Order: sequence, then structure tokens, then C-alpha cells
Amino acid sequence: MVGKSNRAIIINIAFAMIGVIFIIRLFMLQVIDPSYKYYADSNTQRLLTQYPSRGLIYDRSGNLLVSNQPVYDIMIVPRDVVAFDTLAFSQSTGLPREEIVRMLQEVRTNIRSRKISSFKPSVFYKQLPAEQYAVLQEKMYQFKGFFAQRRIVRKYEYPNAAHVFGYVAEVNESALARDRYYRLGDYTGISGIENTYETFLRGKKGARYIMVDVHGREKGPMRGGRIDTTAVAGKDITLTLDIDLQAYGELLMQNKSGSVVAIEPSTGEILSMISSPGYDPALLVGRERSRNFPVLSNDSLFPLLNRAIMSGYPPGSTFKAVMALVAMQEGVLQTSTIYGCNNGYHARGVHVRCHPHPPSLNLVYSMANSCNAYYCHVFRNVLDNPAHGSPQAGLEKWKEYMLNFGFGNRLGSDFFNENRGFVPGREYYDRIYTGRWGSLTVLSLAIGQGEILTTPIQMANMAAAIANRGYFYTPHVIKNIENDTIPSRFKQRRETGIDSIHFEPVIEGMEQAILANNHITSKNIVYSLQVVSLTDTTWKEDTPPT
Repeated sequence: MVGKSNRAIIINIAFAMIGVIFIIRLFMLQVIDPSYKYYADSNTQRLLTQYPSRGLIYDRSGNLLVSNQPVYDIMIVPRDVVAFDTLAFSQSTGLPREEIVRMLQEVRTNIRSRKISSFKPSVFYKQLPAEQYAVLQEKMYQFKGFFAQRRIVRKYEYPNAAHVFGYVAEVNESALARDRYYRLGDYTGISGIENTYETFLRGKKGARYIMVDVHGREKGPMRGGRIDTTAVAGKDITLTLDIDLQAYGELLMQNKSGSVVAIEPSTGEILSMISSPGYDPALLVGRERSRNFPVLSNDSLFPLLNRAIMSGYPPGSTFKAVMALVAMQEGVLQTSTIYGCNNGYHARGVHVRCHPHPPSLNLVYSMANSCNAYYCHVFRNVLDNPAHGSPQAGLEKWKEYMLNFGFGNRLGSDFFNENRGFVPGREYYDRIYTGRWGSLTVLSLAIGQGEILTTPIQMANMAAAIANRGYFYTPHVIKNIENDTIPSRFKQRRETGIDSIHFEPVIEGMEQAILANNHITSKNIVYSLQVVSLTDTTWKEDTPPT
């Protein structure tokens, strides 16, 4: 009996304590916590997303390249809308009255199809300019059910480097599924560094909770603003670009189709990246984007194409520098090696033409005069080297050198849509010639023609590797991220597999090609221009060019 009595006491005490806890909690909620005072006067709360400013972008000298400017989304809560003067709304927003009527009808249609809720805010009109919002703000009280949501869009301080920056646009469904940060109507970097460094640039969204009455009037912050969160601005980044050099390069490329890439060899920093024709990055900002993007997309000159990283070109005679280096590393070419040229290369019915120059040349002067015959000899010596056993095995060794130089693969720069280029190998030619082919079959590779394709950034990187006497750093445009570090891969030295001793005669030959004007004829100049202005070639990743 005593034991049962004790248990009853314990149970009663427990129930009493639970009751006391509930009473204290109810007292806190109803008396101490002031938020319920607001609930007594109103029946709606509104969440306003506080969008952060995107990080600023500077060039290597500290010049501001990309900043921000405010715009305003006009939001609507359909159930709160009452009859209003559409003409006054038109005058306040600068929108045609007919457009306003059409958008209101669209809201009704979307409610019926349940695309939007009549109880929750949705976008009525996107990106009203700040100067126009200043006019609307004074009369907003006249339009029940409407309010403004501040947004941030980009402002470009220079009309240059559009392909480097990329652009910002509304997120699509795949982005929403991939990253929980985004909500419908948010904006994200779509291309260029705006895309690559999106997680640094975008910052962190904040939130403001306010109470509104049945007329849509703000009654004050919920809980005195204690549950609000502040937006955190994105991180500023500094690029390796020199904006003056970039602007000058774009000026030189006006009315031309092609690309220019300038790299600092000692670091891999890209000083300029020009793709022509290009466009003013301001064309793809705010509401102007919806009008300008289709125009740019349908332009037959493809101004949206970043030729520096996406277009494939036969490298032409610039490729002879790599051919010489590979041959010297393989031991089949010496600086003193001389080959004759009788208006080109002749072998078993194959003729590769050449332009006029002295008939016999050593390595340095073969580079200075860009002799096709010389490098046909050099290439065949590489493939037919007895050390490899067969031309097929020789080509595989040659391809290995090409890959070490950064050809045939993405270099791993800051740009996600960088193309691989194409370096043919044994398997490729076995499919075409059913295994029956030799060094003469693929002779066009000797002078950078035939099936090989490279991107302009790969060719600029090749020059950087030569300047460094055998190594390079992955080309990149990011120099600094505020309070963070740039990707480590940009500081890793990559070797070409060519001994440094072999570079001096090649560099001397390259210098002679520029400085020895008496060796450059008008035909040389025409040939060089033909190489520069080759038609763009694009290809699918899994399908080599034919």
C-alpha cells in the first residue's frame, strides 16, 4: 500500500509540473511576447527577401570593371488588389496602359491554372528602373495589393570583355534542382566568370518579416525585427586582365573575325582575351536582355561565341615550333640539320608546296622562313624513328607530346565551356584507313594542317610554354578573391616533357621570323593572314572532325 501511495504522489507531482510549464509558456506567448499584439490587429505576414549585392569585379590595376545598380520588381498579392486607376498606374510606372491590362489578365489566368496563389506575392513586373520606381513610390499607397521588391543587377563600367565576364540571368529548373540556395525568380551567373565564381559573387540572402493588415498596409516588423536576417554582400574579385590592353585589342579586332589571347608566361595570368565580333556587356543587363539576347543569338557572325576558348582552328605554321622541339627531344633533329626545299616537299607522288626562300636551311632559318618542306622531313623522322618500331607507334608518341603541351584536352582555365581541340592518334587513323597508313599519309600534320584542331588559348599557352623553356601554368583570369584563395591548380607547374636545352634555337628562329624583315616576302604575309582568318570550326566532344 505504501508503494502504491508513493507512485501516486510521484505521478501527481509530474502532472503538476507539466501544468506549470504550460502555464508559464502561455504567459510568455500571450503577455511577454509582443508579436501576438500584431496578430490581434492583422491577419497577414509578408516575407521580403533581402537580395545581396553581387561582388564587385576589378582588373589587375584596381580599375572597377563591374559594379551593381538597383532595380525593383513590382509584386502583387492578387487577393488584396482592389479596383484602381490603371491610367495612374501607367503614368507611375512608365508602362503602357494596355500592357498593364494584359498583365492583370495574365495574373487571373495563372490563378485559375494554379501557377500562382492569390494569397502569396508573385512578380507582376520585373526590374523597374530605380528612377522610375522613385515616381511610383510616392503613389504606391493608391494601389492596394502591390508592393516593391528591391533587386540588384549588374552595371558594366567599360564596354569591353563581355566574353570574359559572361552574364547574369534568371535561374532555370536545373539550377533550382542543383542548388537549394536559389528560389524561383532568383538570378545567377550563366557564363564567363559570373558563372565560374558564382558562389563567391552571389553573397548570402537575408529576410525581412513584416506584418500587414487586410488593406496591405505595413503594421511593422514581426517580433520587433528580431527574426529578420541581414543580406551579406558577395565577395569582390580581382581579375588578371589589363582593361586598357583589352580595350586596345578589341579596337584592333573591329570588323574582323578571330581571337586574341595574351598570357603572362611566368604565372599563366591572362592579360587580355578578345573574341571578335563581340558585344557590349551592358546589352545583357536587366529588361534589355530579353530584347537583345535573341538578336545576338541569331546574328550570323555569332557575337556570343567566345572564339578564344570555343572555336577550333588548324594551328598552321605556328605549330612548327612544337614539331622542332619534339624532334630534338626524340633525337632525330639537331640545330645544324639542313634540308633542301625545291618549292616544297616531294615524295612518292605527294607534293606539299612552299613559298620562295633560300633552297637549303638549318633549324633556325627553317623557323625564320617557315619552310614547309623542312618540317615534312622532321615530322616523318619522328614517326619513322626505328626506336618506336612503326609509324603508328611513332604517332602515339608524338600525340603524347601534344597532350603534354595542352593540346587535345581542356586546359582547365576559369571557363567551363572551354573546348578540347582535337589531336588525332593511331586509333583515329586506323578507323579511316583500316590500319594501312604511314607517315606520308598523315603528312599534313607536319605543318599544322589536316585533322588537328586547336583553340586560340591553347596556342597562346604553347607560346608561354616555349617562353618558359618547357613548362606552363594553367591560363586563368582570376587573380584574387576577397578573403579567400584562388584555385590551387592555377599555381601548379605543368611540364611539357621537353628538355630546356632544346628551346634556344626555336626561340631564336621565332625571333628571326619577326625581326629579319628581309626574309619576309609579300607571300609570307598573305600566308600568315590566311592562317589568322581561318573559318571557325566547332565540333562535338565525342565526334572528331572529319
